[in-house]
Amino acid sequence: MKKNNSILLIAILAVTLAVLLVVCIFVVNHDSKEPTPTQPQTQPTTVPTQPPTQPPTEPPVTKVSTATVYSVGDMLMHMPVINTGYDEATRTYDLEMIFDYISDYTASADLMVGNLETTLAGLDNGYNYSGYPQFNCPDSVVDAMKAAGFDVVLTANNHSYDTRTVGLNRTLQVIRDRELSYLGTKLDAAEKDYIIADCNGIQIGLLCYTYDTGTSDPETIALNGITLTKEDSKLVNSFDYNELDVFYADVEENMAAMEREGAEAVMLYIHWGEEYQLQANSSQKAIAQKLCDLGVDVIVGGHPHVVQPVELLTSTTDESQKTVCLYSMGNAVSNQRLGNLSSVKTAHTEDGAMMQVTFAEYSDGTVIVETADVLPFWVWMHYDADWNKLYQLMPLDDQIEDWQTQFGVDNDVLKKLQDSYDRTMALVGEGIEEAQAYYSANQQAVEAALGVK
Repeated sequence: MKKNNSILLIAILAVTLAVLLVVCIFVVNHDSKEPTPTQPQTQPTTVPTQPPTQPPTEPPVTKVSTATVYSVGDMLMHMPVINTGYDEATRTYDLEMIFDYISDYTASADLMVGNLETTLAGLDNGYNYSGYPQFNCPDSVVDAMKAAGFDVVLTANNHSYDTRTVGLNRTLQVIRDRELSYLGTKLDAAEKDYIIADCNGIQIGLLCYTYDTGTSDPETIALNGITLTKEDSKLVNSFDYNELDVFYADVEENMAAMEREGAEAVMLYIHWGEEYQLQANSSQKAIAQKLCDLGVDVIVGGHPHVVQPVELLTSTTDESQKTVCLYSMGNAVSNQRLGNLSSVKTAHTEDGAMMQVTFAEYSDGTVIVETADVLPFWVWMHYDADWNKLYQLMPLDDQIEDWQTQFGVDNDVLKKLQDSYDRTMALVGEGIEEAQAYYSANQQAVEAALGVK
C-alpha cells in the first residue's frame, strides 16, 4: 500500500510544476508586449470658425431738408395807398391787389415775412384811418397779406405806437385772429421776444427789434416822438443807440433761450439806419458786426425806405461764423415816389428787395445757410381800365425773359422796370455775389467733410 502512495505523490508534484511553468511563461510574455488599446485612437474634433465680424457701418449722411425764407420791407400805408382799396358801395377795403404780381413768390416760400409799418387801431377807438405821420390802417391789409401767403408779420418799428396802447394791442389781435404770427411787439410782457419757426423740420429762430429814441426815464422808451407808458415799453423789442451793450445782452439771452428750445439757425430783423440813405452808416455796420460775433446767421434791415447793400460778415471771434446782412430791404409799398418828397431826388424809394435765404439740414443734424439771394421789385403806381388807382409790387425776376409780355406794360413802364432793377442791383449785386460764392464753397466743404452721398 505504501508503494502506491509514493507514486501518487510524485504525480501530484509533477502536475504542480507543470502548472507553475505555464504561469511563468504567460507572465513573461505578457510583460514584454506593448499595451493594446481597447478602442482605436481618434483625432480631436475641429469646429469650423466664422470669419471675423465687421463693425456695423453707419448709413451715409444725406441732405434731408431745405427751407427758404422770403422777407419784404416796409409796408408804409399812406392814405393814397389805403384809398385804392376802398369800395364806396360796401364801405369796405380790399388791398389784395398790392400783391397780385408777387403772390407766386410769397405763396411759394416756406416762410414769408413782411414788415407792417402801420397800426390797426380800428375806427371805434377814437382814431380815423391815417397815413403819415401817425399811421392807422384798415385790417384788410393783414387780410391781403394772409391771402398772398405771408406767415410772419414784423411789428417792431418806429410807428408801432402811433395809435398808442389801443393800436399796439389791437394790431396784434388782428394778426393773431388771422392765424398769422407777429414778431417784435407783444400783448403781454410774459410772452417770449422771439419765435421758432418749424420750416420743413428745420428750426429757425426769429428776432425783431426797432430803434427807440430813449427818454429821461430808463423804464420807458419813445417811438416816433411818442413816449410809451412803462407797461407798454415792456411790450416792444427795442434798442437805444446810446445803450448798445444792453441790446447785445438781450440778443444774447434770447439766442441762448432759442438754442435751448431747439433753434438751429437765427435770423434777426432790425429797424435802423437813416432814412433815404443808400449806404449803411457806421452805427449799422458796428451793430451788424457785433450780431455776427454773437452768432446770428442772417440780418435783414428796414426803415431807410430805400434799398441798401448786402454784406457778408465774418466773426471777429470765430472765422467759421459768417453772417449775410441786407442793410435795408427798402419799401414794400408806399406813396414815396419821385416828386413826392422834396428831400429825395431819385426814384430809389420806389424800389424794394425781397431777401431770399435757403437753409439746408443733413441727416447728422448739421444745418447751414445753403444760399442767399435778392429779388428786386418796383412799386408800380398806375390806373386800371376803370381809372382806379393801384399800387402793385412788380417782381423784377431776371429769369423772366420778357417783362413787357409778362406784365402787359408799354415801353415807358418797361424802361422804369429796367431802371428800378439796375438801381437795386447796383446796390446789392456785389455783396450778394460774394455771399453766394461763399455759401456754395462752404456747402461743398461741409458735404465733403460729412461724406454726403
